[in-house]
Amino acid sequence: MKHLPLLAALLLLSFGAHAETDAKALFDGATFTGWEGKLEWFRIEEQTIIAGTMEKPIPNNEFLCTTERYADFELTLEVKLTGQDANAGIQFRTERIPNHHEVSGYQADMGQHYWGCLYDESRRNKILAQPDKKTLRKALKPDDWNTYTIRAEGPRIQLWINGVQTVDYTEQEEGIAREGVIGLQVHSGGPTEARYRNIRLKPLGEPR
Repeated sequence: MKHLPLLAALLLLSFGAHAETDAKALFDGATFTGWEGKLEWFRIEEQTIIAGTMEKPIPNNEFLCTTERYADFELTLEVKLTGQDANAGIQFRTERIPNHHEVSGYQADMGQHYWGCLYDESRRNKILAQPDKKTLRKALKPDDWNTYTIRAEGPRIQLWINGVQTVDYTEQEEGIAREGVIGLQVHSGGPTEARYRNIRLKPLGEPR
């Protein structure tokens, strides 16, 4: 019986290792393999995708999107935003709009007072859910790296920043897609850099 604590610890370690293998890296840290977009607005430095530039204004919203589609998943990545009135975000369950720079779908928002919000990009064009100011102050590290977690499972969407939940939203509208690409956005406007790294996705079920 005295060996049970050791056995329990080994089982926990084994479970943790298995859970880690369930998540896959969407970005290899060195190339844009598995991604597509206007690469003049995206570059890679120090295993980080940098969207935008501090050298000139950005005329249009630009998106670097996965070539694969995902339905139910948990996505975790680290993000950092630089620039006056900067704005960016992470798209999911999203579609490219043909012959246009825009995409349509859910966005986990970044920047200004939009951090931690769930926005509907180029579809309903509105904030679907958002944290209160107290929650956002508790969660956010301004001008620093923040860990963003997005969990999409059926109609339910949850967002966390640095482990603090900012959104728990259940989609009520019929016909809203539950599958699509994931995209990294830099918003149009003044010089901005949005940084994305350590991008990992854990599927929660088979694509529908």
